[in-house]
Amino acid sequence: MSDSHYIGQRISYDDALCTVRYIGEVAGVTGSWLGVEWDDSTRGKHDGSHKGTRYFECKLASSAPTAASFVRPTRPADTPQSFVSALKAKYVEKETEASGVLASQIKFAGKVAEEVGFDKVRRQMAQLDELKIAILDGVQMAFARHNSEQTVAEVSPKLAHIDISRNLFESLAPVVDICKDLPGLKKLAINGNRFQKVLEDRSLDNAIAAFSQVTELGIGDNMLRWEEICRIAAAFPSLSSLAAGANYLSQLPIISYGSISTTLTILNLEYNSFTSMSDLASLASLTSLRNIYLKGNNIHALSSEDAPCPIFPESLQYIDVSYNQVDGWDFIDNLTKHFPGVTALRISHNPVYDQRASYNAPTATADEAHMFTIARIGQLQSLNFSSITANDRSNAEMFYLSRIAKQLAAVPEAAEPTVLDLHPRYAALCEIYGAPDVIRVQEVNPAFLQARLVTLALQCAGRDDRTARVPQSFDMYAVKALVAKLYGFSPLRMKLVWETGEWDPVAKKHSDDGGDTSDEEDDDDVAIKVSEQATKDTYGDELADAQPGRWVKREVELRDGPRQLGYWVDGLDAKVRVEPLR
Repeated sequence: MSDSHYIGQRISYDDALCTVRYIGEVAGVTGSWLGVEWDDSTRGKHDGSHKGTRYFECKLASSAPTAASFVRPTRPADTPQSFVSALKAKYVEKETEASGVLASQIKFAGKVAEEVGFDKVRRQMAQLDELKIAILDGVQMAFARHNSEQTVAEVSPKLAHIDISRNLFESLAPVVDICKDLPGLKKLAINGNRFQKVLEDRSLDNAIAAFSQVTELGIGDNMLRWEEICRIAAAFPSLSSLAAGANYLSQLPIISYGSISTTLTILNLEYNSFTSMSDLASLASLTSLRNIYLKGNNIHALSSEDAPCPIFPESLQYIDVSYNQVDGWDFIDNLTKHFPGVTALRISHNPVYDQRASYNAPTATADEAHMFTIARIGQLQSLNFSSITANDRSNAEMFYLSRIAKQLAAVPEAAEPTVLDLHPRYAALCEIYGAPDVIRVQEVNPAFLQARLVTLALQCAGRDDRTARVPQSFDMYAVKALVAKLYGFSPLRMKLVWETGEWDPVAKKHSDDGGDTSDEEDDDDVAIKVSEQATKDTYGDELADAQPGRWVKREVELRDGPRQLGYWVDGLDAKVRVEPLR
């Protein structure tokens, strides 16, 4: 067994990174072995145990049963390199001695591709002293430079953004050594590394000077605890953006945040394991936090069973909880109680968008869910990357009120408070738009004739209104003949139109993935306006005229045919407009 191996050593085998967790013998096989945990948790064969005997623990033992393997100490490993050598290898390509052709060529199916314009790009990037961005992820980097090499400052002093993710660092000391030579560094990415004993790492004690100008830090997929992440972040006195996704975090403990409590404005915690917003309670002390990204967790509630959700600072304006498990509108209704400053929200791809919109209604469409969310959060200015205009808000709130009216109509009057408890903004919306009419249909014994008669309230311009009670089983030929007889028209020279009393919103198209929302003026040009002759409906004539927008009155023409009246109209009461044909 080679004496060069040790516990915690970072090794790369054929570009696959791993950490040594065990050195010794394995029962049933001869010789010495290295027990390693792969960074790619699907690459191994077990979780550190072999034939019932456990030899070591993996950091991901609970969720990755195939993160570990045993390898021979004699297996050839990739050679670790320095930041300086990796920089030169990537950006200063060498020519082969014999032909003068670049050593690296782009090939497709064994054929060399012709590269047009790449020479100029290569020449620019090869000027390392002018280089501003260096992407050196996955290059087996382990230290800043060899003793015989130039310093980082001598090679590329103008670097402002470096990505040294997924390398062979065992501690943060090499990262500090690299950054201290880059006085203009603004953005640092160290994702996917496996830093060890961070809380005891003495290199961070004097790292503030090295990181003094860095404002953005990427430290995701490092399998670090929140205390360790904050220990590293505290060494960045100017830090405003922290990305710590995919670190398997399930709860953030209460800790002292030091300087970042007043400097941090953007926090990315995507793809962790939070289940409620109360798991983030310790973030309430970050008084400058403006944006928080929580995409891809398992959040389903504001408060957990063990802890209530705190009230976060009003500085927090944007929340992304897309691709989570939010399954109830109470999450949205109570969001502003705990996030009083929120004006922008992303909540798409949650089960709540698939819930039934109201009693006896079909499954809500994405447009309906979009409008419900706008109506339920009065202060919202942007939803799922779409800005909310004044027309968008009024349309959404009126549509929401109409759905509440349907819910109220479906329950007895005594049960109204139970329904209204589900809609905290109902009273406020009624003050703006007026209370909607709630029309309850009395239950009739289906065996009685009354249950099979439809009362038609007939209206015809220039004629007296009339009422007719018609069996649901009458086909439209019979219905038109009856109405024609009442008004003295020919059945072939008139049209019947059922006025449903409802308004359908024509929602503006919106994109969840950042579509351009600058064409609001164009949208308004093609909007369908409320008819000036709109008959009085749930909200009344005055409201229909005062609230123009993307709405259309729902009307159904009762066409000639063998279909029965009960097929065309809902319920036992219908308002029908009689229009003579010229």
